[in-house]
Amino acid sequence: MYEQIRDKSVHTMTEPAAEDFPHRSREEELDIRLAGCLTALLTVTDELRALTPSPEFNAAANRLAVQVARLGDGQPPLRAEPSVRDSSPEHVESLHRRAHTLAGNALVVATARGDVPGEALAAARLRYHAAALGL
Repeated sequence: MYEQIRDKSVHTMTEPAAEDFPHRSREEELDIRLAGCLTALLTVTDELRALTPSPEFNAAANRLAVQVARLGDGQPPLRAEPSVRDSSPEHVESLHRRAHTLAGNALVVATARGDVPGEALAAARLRYHAAALGL
């Protein structure tokens, strides 16, 4: 038998009130995304820096931290001590691959945002990790 529905459907589309959720501009969203990409790249750079100390990694980590702070209203990024101490060539190569991917993502977001300092830094890191991988 068929019973008629007495309540409102849960599938009815309603317009949410404007004050129900925060609104951000496209630029703010891209800034947040770029800061996230650069923070992830900073984390991998810190890991590489701990496994294979180099002035290049120190300088890159400092430049990344400055850019993340710029995008985060001057707040420095949270940084943790690297957790893995596997310095095998395979692990280091995998970190370079991850950093290469993250730098590429950051470059795409920085380009979409029109963030020239972010573009330059991401492109430099992309080239560095590509060279390290022999790409």
